[in-house]
Formats: sequence, C-alpha cells, structure tokens
Amino acid sequence: MQLKHLRTLLSPQDGAAKVTCMAWSQNNAKFAVCTVDRVVLLYDEHGERRDKFSTKPADMKYGRKSYMVKGMAFSPDSTKIAIGQTDNIIYVYKIGEDWGDKKVICNKFIQTSAVTCLQWPAEHIIVFGLAEGKVRLANTKTNKSSTIYGTDSYVVSLTTNCSGKGILSGHADGTIVRYFFDDEGSGESQGKLVNHPCPPYALAWATNSIVAAGCDRRIVAYGKEGHVLQTFDYSRDPQEREFTTAAASPGGQSVVLGSYDRLRVLNWSPRRSIWEEAKPKEIANLYTVTALAWKRDGSRLCAGTLCGGVEQFDCCLRRSIYKNKFELTYVGPSQVIVKNLSSGTRVVLKSHYGYEVEEVKILGKERYLVAHTSDTLLLGDLNTNRLSEVAWQGSGGNEKYFFENENVCMIFNAGELTLVEYGSNDTLGSVRTEFMNPHLISVRINERRQRGIEDNKKLAYLIDVKTIAIVDLIGGYNIGTISHESRVDWLELNETGHKLLFRDRKLRLHLYDIEGCSKTMILNFCSYVQWVPGSDVLVAQNRNSLCVWYNIEAPERVTMSSIRGEVIGLERGGGKTEVMVTEGVTTVAYTLDEGLIEFGTAIDDGNYTRATAFLETLEMTPETEAMWKTLSKLALEARQLHIAERCFSALGHVAKARFLHKTNEIADQVSREYGGEGTDFYQVRARLAMLEKNYKLAEMIFLEQNAVEEAMDMYQELHRWDECIAVAQAKGHPALEKLRRGYYQWLMDTQQEERAGELQESQGDGLAAISLYLKAGLPAKAARLVLTREELLANTELAGDLFEKIRNPQRALECYCKGNAFMKAVELARLAFPVEVVRLEEAWGDHLVQQKQLDAAINHYIEARCSIKAIEAALGARQWKKAIYILDLQDQNTASKYYPRVAQHYASLQEYEIAEELYIKGDRTKDAIDMYTQAGRWEQAHKLAMKCMRPEDVSVLYITQAQEMEKQGKYREAERLYVTVEEPDLAITMFKKHKLYDDMIRLVGKHHPDLLSDTHLHLGKELEAEGRLQEAEYHYLEAQEWKATVNMYRSNGLWEEAYRVAKAHGSTNAHKHVAYLWAKSLGGESAVRLLNKLGLLEAAIDHAADNCSFEFAFELSRLALKHKTPEIHLRYAMYLEDEGKFEEAEAEFIRAGKPKEAVLMFVHNQDWEAAQRVAEAHDPDSVAEVLVGQARGALEEKDFQKAEGLLLRAQRPGLALNFYKEAGLWSDALRICKDYVPGQLEALQEEYEREATKKGARGMEGLVEQARQWEQAGEYSRAVDCYLKVRDSGSSSLMEKCWMKAAELAIKFLPPQRSLEVVRAVGPQLTGIRKYSAAAELYLNLDLVKEAIDAFIEGEEWNKAKRVAKELDPRYEDYVDEHYKEFLKNQGKVDSLVGVDVVAALDLYVEQGQWDKCIETATKQNYKILHKYVALYATHLIREGDYGQALALYVQHGAPANPQNFNIYKRIFTDMVSSPGTNSAEAYHNWADLRDVLFNLCENLVKSSEANSPAHEEFETMLLIAHYYATRSAAQSVKQLETVAAQLSVSLLRHTQLLPADKAFYEAGIATKAVGWENMAFIFLNRFLDLTDAIEEGTLDALDHCDFQDTDIPFEVPLPAKQHVPEAQREEVRDWVLTVSMDQRLEQVLPRDERGAYEASLVAASTGVRALPCLITGYPILRNKIEFKRPGKAANKDNWNKFLMAIKTSHSPVCQDVLKFISQWCGGLPSTSFSFQ
Repeated sequence: MQLKHLRTLLSPQDGAAKVTCMAWSQNNAKFAVCTVDRVVLLYDEHGERRDKFSTKPADMKYGRKSYMVKGMAFSPDSTKIAIGQTDNIIYVYKIGEDWGDKKVICNKFIQTSAVTCLQWPAEHIIVFGLAEGKVRLANTKTNKSSTIYGTDSYVVSLTTNCSGKGILSGHADGTIVRYFFDDEGSGESQGKLVNHPCPPYALAWATNSIVAAGCDRRIVAYGKEGHVLQTFDYSRDPQEREFTTAAASPGGQSVVLGSYDRLRVLNWSPRRSIWEEAKPKEIANLYTVTALAWKRDGSRLCAGTLCGGVEQFDCCLRRSIYKNKFELTYVGPSQVIVKNLSSGTRVVLKSHYGYEVEEVKILGKERYLVAHTSDTLLLGDLNTNRLSEVAWQGSGGNEKYFFENENVCMIFNAGELTLVEYGSNDTLGSVRTEFMNPHLISVRINERRQRGIEDNKKLAYLIDVKTIAIVDLIGGYNIGTISHESRVDWLELNETGHKLLFRDRKLRLHLYDIEGCSKTMILNFCSYVQWVPGSDVLVAQNRNSLCVWYNIEAPERVTMSSIRGEVIGLERGGGKTEVMVTEGVTTVAYTLDEGLIEFGTAIDDGNYTRATAFLETLEMTPETEAMWKTLSKLALEARQLHIAERCFSALGHVAKARFLHKTNEIADQVSREYGGEGTDFYQVRARLAMLEKNYKLAEMIFLEQNAVEEAMDMYQELHRWDECIAVAQAKGHPALEKLRRGYYQWLMDTQQEERAGELQESQGDGLAAISLYLKAGLPAKAARLVLTREELLANTELAGDLFEKIRNPQRALECYCKGNAFMKAVELARLAFPVEVVRLEEAWGDHLVQQKQLDAAINHYIEARCSIKAIEAALGARQWKKAIYILDLQDQNTASKYYPRVAQHYASLQEYEIAEELYIKGDRTKDAIDMYTQAGRWEQAHKLAMKCMRPEDVSVLYITQAQEMEKQGKYREAERLYVTVEEPDLAITMFKKHKLYDDMIRLVGKHHPDLLSDTHLHLGKELEAEGRLQEAEYHYLEAQEWKATVNMYRSNGLWEEAYRVAKAHGSTNAHKHVAYLWAKSLGGESAVRLLNKLGLLEAAIDHAADNCSFEFAFELSRLALKHKTPEIHLRYAMYLEDEGKFEEAEAEFIRAGKPKEAVLMFVHNQDWEAAQRVAEAHDPDSVAEVLVGQARGALEEKDFQKAEGLLLRAQRPGLALNFYKEAGLWSDALRICKDYVPGQLEALQEEYEREATKKGARGMEGLVEQARQWEQAGEYSRAVDCYLKVRDSGSSSLMEKCWMKAAELAIKFLPPQRSLEVVRAVGPQLTGIRKYSAAAELYLNLDLVKEAIDAFIEGEEWNKAKRVAKELDPRYEDYVDEHYKEFLKNQGKVDSLVGVDVVAALDLYVEQGQWDKCIETATKQNYKILHKYVALYATHLIREGDYGQALALYVQHGAPANPQNFNIYKRIFTDMVSSPGTNSAEAYHNWADLRDVLFNLCENLVKSSEANSPAHEEFETMLLIAHYYATRSAAQSVKQLETVAAQLSVSLLRHTQLLPADKAFYEAGIATKAVGWENMAFIFLNRFLDLTDAIEEGTLDALDHCDFQDTDIPFEVPLPAKQHVPEAQREEVRDWVLTVSMDQRLEQVLPRDERGAYEASLVAASTGVRALPCLITGYPILRNKIEFKRPGKAANKDNWNKFLMAIKTSHSPVCQDVLKFISQWCGGLPSTSFSFQ
C-alpha cells in the first residue's frame, strides 16, 4: 500500500498547537479533528470543513482551559461523538445526521481520574482508559459506567480489532492487555498478553498480529498469543525519533506508524505471512505526528501534527477503470472500493476472512458484483449495497451466473445449482440439476410478508424433464415432488411459495397446491401465463380469451374476456393493473379489477395495513362497504385494533369507532409505560369482550384483576343493575345500598313500575310494591300480595286501590273517604264523579284544618271555592301573601273586614307601604295616617292626608298637632309637623320664643338662607343688649361682623377680648390698631408697659406717626425708644412738606439729621436760593447737585452757556458733555472733552463718526469740518483719522479729496510707519472707486513699486505698468507680461497675444475653434509646433466624422513619423476604406491623397527610430492597399482596364484583416461578375451574404471556410461592427446567388493556375513558395517579370504593357498620376517605360 498526499485539511501554526485526537465516522461521511483549543472541527468526506463546536469543562469554575481532550470516537450510527477529557469526564454529544444540526450533550460519565484514551466499538458501548490504570466501559443506554479490568499503570493507548469485538490496552509499564466481548470462536486468550520494553504509545491490532512501538524507536510485531513475530529496529538511525501513534487499516492488512517528519507503512504479505515495510513517507517540517485516523473504507488516512496541521493521504495499492463506467480502487489486498463514475456512488467490497481479492467483475446489466479470492466468492448488489462472501473452491472460472432474481444469485457449476442470497455470508442452498434455463427454476425469498411467518424461502426446479422438486431453503428439505406425464417447459412459484404453476409441452397449464399436495389442470392451449406482481392473481391466455383467476383457491372460478391479439406482458402501478395485448400494430391495455387483486392479496397475507391503505383510495360503494366489514371482522380477530377502528369509522359505526378509539388509547399508554403489546392489558381484553357482548367474560377478566369497581361501572353503564348489584353483593361492596337506591330511581325514571314493585317486594316494602303494581296496571299481582300479607288486609286505602283496579269506583271512593285518602279520592272523582270533586276538596280542607295543617288546607278550600274558609285558613297559617292574593279576588264587602288585620301585621313588621295599601283597600285611610304619625313618618302621613283631605284641613290638623307637641316640649316633632305643612316660619318663631337660637338659625339657613346673616346680626345685638356678650360674639362673627364684636368689647372696657377677636378674625394690622387704641386709652408709662408686653411698641409708634398722632408718637419714643425720635421728626417733616409748610418742614428735616432732604425739597420746588443756603449750611456735598439742577433748568431754557458754567462749577464736565451730545452740539462736546476729559476724547470721536455716518452727507460734512479743525489745531493724526473715515457713496470726488488729504498729511507730518499704514489703507480705497492712477502715484511716493504696478494693472494701464517696472524695478517686467498675457487670454484678444506668447495664442485659437487661424499661425512657427496643432485639428475632424479634411491636412503639411500620430493615420485609413461611394473613378483623388500621405509617412519612418518596426510594416501594407485602391479607381476610368480593376478588387481580399470584410467581398464579387468571372463572383458574393448574416448574429463562428482552403484570403478577420452595403443591394445579391445556385450551372471552385493554386494567391499551397504581387493588378508574378530598382517591387510584363497602352490611347491624367507615383515609389521606371514629356 502506498500513501499519496492529497490535501492539507488544517494549516499548521508557527508554534506547538498539537492535534490531540481525530476520528472518522462509521458511514465514512464525517471526519472530526480536536485541536489544542479544545474545539472539534467537522469535515465531510471530500475534506471540506462543514461545522464546528466547542467542548466544555466538567466544572466551569476551573475555567475553559482547565482540561485537554485525550480521546474522541464516533458512535456506530455516526450521529454522536464521545469526548474523553483530562478533567475526569466523558461527554457524549449528539451531532445529528445533517450538517448544522444543533449539538447537544446526551450523556456524561464522571470518572475518578483523567481519561487518557477512548474507543466506541459497538452500539451503546464506549471503552476508555484512565490515568489510574483502569479500563472501563460506559453504557450510553443506561448512562452508567463499569470497570472491565484494572491495572496499576497509566493507560497510554487503546485499540480494537477489525470487528470491534475485542480491545487492546497499552500501559505506561509496557504491559499490553487483551479483552474480548466476543472472541468469535477464535479461542484466543484474554488478560495480560505481552510486556513491551517501553510504553506502547503506538499500538495497532491488525488481522494477523499486534504491532507496538514507542520511545525506544523499535517496531515489534507480536503473534496472537504474544510471541514476537518480527522486529524493525531504527534505534541506530539518527534520523528516526520515537514513535507516537499508530493506526491499522480497516481491513487489518496495513499499519501506519507516526514519528517525527515521517510516516512508516507496514503491509502484511499473505503469501509470506510476514510484515513488509513499504517506502516511508517523509515530509520535511511536518514535525511530530500526534494523531492518525483511517477512513472506514480504507481509502483515506489523516495525520495530525504537533503544530496543529492535519494532512490527508490517499491509501491505494492500485487503481483500474472497468468498462469506462466503474473505478476499482484496491485499498488493501482484501478490500476494493467500487465507484460508479456516472453517479458517484461507492461500494466497499471486502473479504471478511482477509483473503486477497483476485478479480472483480460487474455483471447483470452492470448491477451485480462478482469477485474471487483463493477460498471464497464475493457477490454484491450495487443498487442495494448488499454484499455476500461465501466459501467457494476455485473451479477454473467455469461458473455461470444468473441475476434474474433481485434477491438471490443463481450459480451453475458442473451440474450443480447454488443459490446465494445477497447480504448473507452463507449459501442459501445447493441442488443437482441439469436444467439451467431460468424459466425452469423458481426462487421465492420473503417476497410477500405473511402474518405469523418470519422467513419464507422456497425453490422449485426440474430434477428431470418430467419431475419437479420443491425445496424449503430454510430447513433444507424437500416439501414436494411432482411427476408429470409430459415434458415441463415453464414453472413458477407464487410469491408466498404456497402454489406452483407449470406448463407442459402440450400447452396445458397446471396448478399445484404445495400444502394440499393436489394438482389441478386449469387451462388448455395456454400461450401466456403470469402471476400478477404483489398478489396471488393469475393471468393467462387461451387462444382469443384472456383468463383471470382472482381467487386462486377456487381455480374453477375464472373470469374470461375476449381479446383479439397476443398478450405480451403485465404492467402494475399507479393503483391499477393492466394486461398489455398487441392487436395488429397497436398495443391495447386491458385493466383488471384492482380491488379484487389488492384487497384479496392483503387479506390472504394477513397484511391488514396494506388492505386499509388500498381501501382508503376507493370511493364508498356497496362492494367497498363489504370489504370494510370483512376487514373490520378480521382486524378484531387479529387484535389489530387501530385498523378495526379505522374500518368502523369508514362504515359510519360511530359508537364502535369511539369505543375502539378509547381502547386504543389505553393500549398505547400501557405500551408506552410498560413496553410490549398493549392489547394484552386486562382493560383492553375486557373492552374487547364487551364489544363482542360477552359481558360475563369481561366481568371475569375484571374480577381476576380484583377490579370490582370497573366491573360494576361496566354493568351500570349498560344499565344491567341486577348483575351490578350481584357483583357488589358477592364482593361485599360498601356502596351496595346506594346502588339499590340508584337502581330504584332509574327504574322509576324509566317508568319500569312492575320491576320497581318487584324490587320493593323483595326488600319487604309491601305497600310500596302494591302501589307500583297498581301503577303498572297489574291489580291481580297487587291483590295476590295483599292476600299474602295480614297487615295489608286492614288498609282501607289499599282496598280503595283494589276496588279502583277492579273497576268499582263507587266502593273505591267510599273506601278512600273512609281512610281519609282524599288525594286518590279526588283523582278518582275527577274521572268517575266530577260533581263530587268540589265537596271532596272542601272535606279534604276540613280534614287538614283538623290536622292543624292550615297552610295545606288553603289550596283545597280555593279548589272548593270556599273563599271565607280559605281566607281564615291563610290568616290562621300566617300565610299573609296568600291571604292578600285570595282577598284581591273577593268582592269589596267580603274583603274589607279582613284587610285591616293583614295591614296591622305588615305595620308591625314596619312594612308601612304594604300596610298603607291594605288600609286603603279596607277603607281605613285614617288608620294608615295614624300608623305613619305613630311611626314618626310625617311626610308619608301628610302625603296620604293630602290625598284624602282638603289642604286647609290638613294644615289645621298638623298645626294643632304641632302646637300640642310644642306644649309637651317636643320641639323637634313640632318642627317636623310645621315643616310638613310648609310653615317653617312658625317653627322659627317657636324656637325664637323658647330662645333655642341654634335650631332657629338651622331653620333660617335651610328655609331663608338670604336672611341668615341678618338673623345672626339681629341675634348678636339682642344678646349684647341682654349682656350675653360671649353668645353675641358668636353671632356677630357668624355674620362676619368682627368689628361689631371688637366695638362691643371696647364699649364694655374689655380690651383684652377686643384684642383677641381682632387678632383672630380681623385684618393683618387690626390687632395692632386695637392695641394702639388700648395703649392710647391708658397713656404714659402704662401704655409703654402694655405695648412692650404685646411686643408692639415700635409698631404703635409707627401707627401713631401714620395716623398723624405725632404728639403720642413723640411721647412714646421719649419714654421708651429715644432712637426713634429722628425718624418721627423726619416723618413729621414730610407731613409738613405735603402740607406746604416748607420752613417748618426744613426745621424738622434738620432735627431729623436729614438736611439733604430739605435741599431736595427746595430743588423740587426750584427754590434755588433756599436750596443753596441749606446745602452750604448743613450739607456741602449737595451743593453740586443744586448746581446741576440749576443747569438742567438753564438747558431747558436753551441757555447752554449758563448751564455749562453751572456744571463746570459743580465739577461735572461729563454731564455737560452728555448735554451737548444730546443736543447734537458735537463741536462743543469735543471741546469740553478735550479740555476737561481728554481720556474720553478718542471714544467720543468714534461715536461722533458713527453718528455722522448714520446721518449721511450731513454727517460727512461734519466729519470733514472736524478734520479741518484738527488739522488747524495741529492734531494731524486725528485729522488723518477723520479724513479716512469719510464715506460718501454719493460723492466719490469728496472721498478722493479727503483720502488724498489724509495721505498727504500722513506723508508730511506723521512718522514713516504710520504714513505707510495710511497709504496702504488709502490705496485700495482709491482703486475701489477706480482712481488707479491716483493710487499708483501714492504708492510711488513711498516707493511701493509692486503695489503701484498692481494698481496700473487693475486699471489696465499696461504701458504705465511696464514703464514703472522697467524704470524702477526690472524684476517686475515678467510679472507685468504674465498678467498682460492672462488679460489678453481672458479678453479673447488672440491677435495681440500672438506677439506676446505664440503657444498660448495657439491654445486659445484651439479653445475658440479657430482652427484655420491656428494652423496658419502655427505654419509660421517651427515644424514641431505645426504638427502638434495639425494632429489636434486632425483628431477634432475625425471625431466630427470628416476624415477627408483630416487627410487634406496631412497632404498639405506632410506626415511626420511621430508614434503619437500613428493612431490618427490608422483611423483616417480605416474611415476611408469603410466609407461608401469610394468604389468609383471619381474617388481617385481621395485614394491618391491617402496613398501619398502613407508614402510620405513610410519614407519618414525609414529615416526614424521606428524603421522596420511592426508599425512600419503595417503602414507599408496600408500604403500597398491605398495604391491598389487608387490604381483601381484609375483603371475604372478607362474601359480597356476593366479586368485590371476587377483583379485589384480580388487582390484586396487578401488584406481583409485591415478592410471591412463584407465590403471587400461585395466589391470583388460585383467586379468579377461585371467582367464575366461568374464562378469567382458566386463564391465571393456567397461569402458576402454569410458575412452579412454573421454581422446580424454578432459572431463569425458559423462561417464555413471550405471555399477558401489553400488560399491566402484570411479566415480570422475582424467582425464588422455594421453592414457596409445597403439593404437593397444586399437583396439584389441574395436574389442573384439564389438564382445561380438553383441553376447549378456554375462550379463552386475558385480558378487555379499552373501551380495548382488559386490564381490570385501569392502563396502556392503545395510548395509554400511566395510570389511577388504585380504593382498593376496585385496578382502573383509567375513569369515575364519586370523588376524595379527598389527591391520587392515588380510587375507582370503583360499587365504593365497593357496599362501603358491604355495611357497612350486614352491620355488619362489619373493613370499618368499612377505611373508617376510608381516611379517615385519604386525608384524610377524600367527603361522600356513610357515618357511623361
């Protein structure tokens, strides 16, 4: 086996990041890799990464990096992965069958130490090794783990044998231990097998030995019992390192071991029985191999490395392709992978015994595999992937295989037939027979499952020509032999193997029943016979009859139908079966009855599910209904309850369906909880018995399970009470009595009186029984019971019942009356004596009254129409409502005496409304009024009285009553009466009279709220007069008259009370006022003490002052608050001022220490002298204010001078300044400012300027005036500032004058720096008002040359600017020139610009589109400049589509060999050759111009660096083409040169890679047609039409080149972008070509010359020799060559002479021009040529 590297699945990292473990899934579809990051990566079988998931620690508190993954394995079903971790746990993850399924942990096994290695050999069994030395087993089904065996040494490796039935563990002490779950009969020992010299980290269990290796660099192969077979010693190899891991191939015949940078391969040699070492796989920089995993089919090996890389290798001994359809990959001597190349499906063919597979064949319509080994035969079905390996001794390859049966392979060899079932490793059977025809052998292998039969495998074959044997292949015995009198030519078993059909040579068809051993001849002249697939229905043909046996058990019942052809086959599918019959040339289908086929077969097989599925597809008909019934019966018998339920549903038996549905639910629940068949559960069995109405069986089943309740419930549900009670009685059930009661009630509810009577009789209740018998109409039975019971004979009621039953109503009635059985008496009387009913009802009532059952008697009296008795009974029984009801039905006279009695009852219950109604009905309204009065319900009494009395009587009644109450002292009741008759004023008077003021107020508030306040006030005054001051206070305050209260207390000398009331109820300062009055009444020291006590001394003084009581105020302040005296003086002064007593006020102000107030008083009154006097005497600081006040007065009178003097005296120049500003006298303001407040002068100046600007011209004049004043005052700086601030949009002359003045003053009087600033400020202002010269002169005054130049430039005074630059600073000359150029450009003054900058002028001409001027001007410049603009103009013309003008440019100015012009020349050429109308004599001058330009270009190219370049060669070709075109136009102008023109058109075809192909072929075709060369014309025009179609389609792919083979006409030409020939001309050509092709008179072949080549081709196809083209025609020169001086230029002598002759005869100037060009081009003409003189 060889390893071949396929791909890298995971790229290695730079450092150590080892792959800890890897695993392939059992189904070969998934490959898992676990990285050092503890992440599992999942790959598909092609190596594409599809998924990943992270593992998790046993405990998150230790972190995600607290463990390593040491082992990983897939489950046998490939849907789970087990992960073994060093944190003492194994997790099993469910990864699902599809990529991307959710990953969930489905098992976890916690261990006592770290898991070191892990395998998953079988379903539910995980085997793993621990660090403590134990090898344990984890069961995923039970979720438990157990120890298999234990050692004391760390488990370093773990592996399984090929079958997974045994395990090997390697330990750190070198021990290798073997353990078998099943030794498969090998007899090999278990336990410690060998002690390896070092820990066997690399351990593999191959088919024939165990391979172990480790750190000693030795590989040892051990035999089955631990003896050393072979040793491979690499310990002396310096390149080898320790072995880290090993893997055996799935077939066990190869082992790969991993070490450093190397994989070593050992292959088992079966012939030599030793391991052979293959060439090791050495990979540099692989580093240590840490994990190996072999794909289960053996085709791939994956290796994981220390650096985290995963490499995939192909494992293969050899490969071969079988019939180009299958690939056979030998991955081991005993294992082959067969791959279908078309579908990609794979089958792994493997010898389970390890034999070498010799040859693989694929037979039987390429479906079946056959392969030989030395001792076995391998067979397989590629479609179903079922493989078999059977023991087979080689027989020289003489076997014959038959694959007609899909389940079994028939092998004939030397007269023996062997059967092998696919998927089984044992032969099915072997028999001797000489008959190999498949029609004479029939095998049936489990083709139709039957109920109760697990395996059904039968074989029928011929022993000899007349004897058939039938064999049971399972038991291997003969189950039937048929001897027939005639030769058998066909036989076949039915699918179940119970019936055999065979036909003899006489065409007789026989049926043999294998179980009954009976043979029946069922048809003569049978030409066709076949079992219907999937059934036991038989179809055969007898001459013109089609015979169908739907029930083969009754062969005599055959369905026949007439047909007119031969049956050729059966087709079954889509729910129908059809017999195919050929009738002549057509095939007709005869449809069979699918219901009989499908349903019958399913029933026979016991396959009720199939029967149900079939019936589901049918509509409900009587036939279908019968089928459903049959199926329901069979399903119940077979206990297939779900199917039975479905049947009853289909039949509409809802009750049965529901009953079975409930039964199924019970069965399913039991099955889920306990497993097994739920139909065996006792409840299910009992319910089925109930369904069959076998209730005793159901009861027995329930009682067996002690389910007494369920048995009783069953009987109750069925209303079988007797059985239910019997069960309860037998089992002593506690609910027995309850059951009996329930039973009796049910009997009564269902009117089964006789049965109820019997029940009562049985229980000893004779009376009840007799009653029930009589009710049931059984008097005899009742009489019999009476006679048998002594106690019943004396019962008159009973006697009445009996008399009634024997139809003696009179005696019965007497007995009933005698026994007081009035109910029965009345019932009998209603039927027999209706007249007696009333009397009986009254007697019944009397009887009940005697019995004190008054309430029961009422109804009977009513029935007897004894109303009085009924009323008395009702009253006696206290049935008041009933009494009312009866009374309401009586007349007024009868009822009136009873109503008051009932009313009294309701009055006692305080139900006054009912009582009132009853009193009124009894005409006793007065009693009702009294009732309400006694109850204190005056309103109702009044309302009632109003209804039945006159209002005035009611009022008198009530007022009298009220006065009576008043006398009794019942004021409240009296009040209510007064109010009731709407006389509240009487009640108010009553309360007032009795001095009950609160009640009086309450009533006033309720009935006269508007008088409430007046009432309170009135009461207050009354109480005050009576001296009841406290009560008076309350009423005053309620009337909101607190002042009256205060006055009351003041007048009574109760100052404290007055103070309290004022403080509590008065306004904010009311209490202070009272205190003040109180103090004033006291006077002197007492007043002071009081006010101090109240804390109101200061407030009292203020109050006295406020009230102008200044004497009292002075007194109080003198006694207690001396510091308040000045304040009182001040307030007194202000009071005097208000009174106009100014002199007294002045004295008081001075006493108060406020002389300033006195001054202000006099100022206010404009008494300036008095003000000044007081100020000077008492307050010098106020003198200034007096002066300012005087000044304001003067200003108001416009006396500015006086005001200024006063303000200056007051030392307030600022105010003077403000006054002047406000008056607009800015000059005075500036003067004052300058003299007195120089610091504010600048700000004032600015303010003045702002004001001036706002005022416009008027303001400017002021500014100018001001500036002049500054100038006169020698304040030049201020003057300059003033002048600069002049802005008058209306007068530029004023501004210029001012600014110039400012500059002049600055230059003359101010420092240089300041003067520079002024000039720099003034200059731009002047240019702004277009005074450029003035600005420039200013700049020049201060030597600002550049600024002066800029001013002249801005004013467009270029001469002045130039002169200044030239004279003062020559550096600026270029600067001026640049600006001048820019100016000319911008102004478009190109003519002026030429003199300054030619290139700029030319660019401007280009921009303006003045190309003629541009070229004319450029012509005067050098050659380079000229051609730059010629190229630009040409490009412009080409874009505009005017290639002719562009060409004329180059004709005029020559074509320089500039590479940048090449595209222009090519474009002119392309446009010219593509343009229409150039195929004429008139186009000569255009072609001649193009030719001359290209000639000029080529001559220039020869002299340039581009000589002999590809571009040069291309232009030479273009020159040649242009020459041909020009010559053609010249020839077209001369009649005798027509053929020359045609030849030139043909010659041009060899240049179609540069010409539009469609145009060239069209012109060639038309030219050749014109000169009569129709063959060529037809081919060229046909090609032209193909090209036009190709242009339409947009591709040349469909072009046929066969006509132009062996010519120099190119095939690969550019597809023209558009049609170059108009539609009309194309149609003409199409018509002509069609006509010619229809005539078939032309041979579609190009003319050939003596070379055997196409006459116009320069190259001879046979020799490859290239001829020179003729300068005149372009055709090849084969003989009579005229050579010119220039090499490569020649002409055919005949053509040359012909051309010269035409010139002589026609004197054509264009032809002469052609000759002249040839002379130039070819370095002169030959000596024989024509002279142009």
